[in-house]
Amino acid sequence: MPELPEVEALRDFLTGHLVGREVTRVLPLAVHVLKTYDPPPSALQGRTVTAVHRHGKFLDLDAEGLHLVTHLARAGWLRWRDRLPETPPRPGKGPLALRVALDTGAGFDLTEAGTQKRLAVYVVREAAEVPGVARLGPDPLAADFDEARLAGLLAGERRQLKGALRDQGLLAGVGNAYSDEILHAARMSPFKPTASLTPEEIHRLYEALRGTLTEAVERSRGVAAGRLKAEKKSGLRVHGRTGEPCPVCGDTVREVSFSDSSLQYCPTCQTGGRPLADRRLSRLLK
Repeated sequence: MPELPEVEALRDFLTGHLVGREVTRVLPLAVHVLKTYDPPPSALQGRTVTAVHRHGKFLDLDAEGLHLVTHLARAGWLRWRDRLPETPPRPGKGPLALRVALDTGAGFDLTEAGTQKRLAVYVVREAAEVPGVARLGPDPLAADFDEARLAGLLAGERRQLKGALRDQGLLAGVGNAYSDEILHAARMSPFKPTASLTPEEIHRLYEALRGTLTEAVERSRGVAAGRLKAEKKSGLRVHGRTGEPCPVCGDTVREVSFSDSSLQYCPTCQTGGRPLADRRLSRLLK
């Protein structure tokens, strides 16, 4: 799933390729993708893109006050084309879900692999009309997001750190992969209760949160849209690296599986050398 760094890189890429260009066609090709009907996608046609914004994991194309807001979900992606095919695509064929064409002949496709279709597109007058955008917590890379802000957010939480970091209503933009990376950098168990955090641990978590995301954004900046997935994977230290040596201490990266996802961690760096129990079978370690 694209998370804050990848969506920020897409925002930067699209700003350079879309702003100042006229939208000539918005063509939904999958019945599930469009979540709004008023205004219709055709209302974007003839408008000039004036800005591209990011709200957590949401991309927001502002076309003279009308917004095309996209959430790529788990298996969605944006594919830029310098020259779109002249023949319109056929609905229901392959992973193509929506196409946006520009006056230059260029444009982009939104695609989604797999059988679970969760990619979502909204055409709205204000981005806050999208329910997922309206409920977002603060952006952890915002200039005013300081350590005290993080401490205040976690003070009212009584759950495990992994879940807190992934909650879009608490923090916008962090998902499964970067929550693993942040907790590894902070040297904390994913199952550590938020209520038990000391001021020193809050400081470590804040530094890891800002540092991990900032580094990932800088690493992705300037990378073409089609290469962002590979760039993300290459920069991950523990997420998706079960069985590999931890790059910090050399211990074996371990995994805890869930019904529809998994997390990865280093026992030496994060849990005092103790393997975490599978949450489906036994009580979790703190």
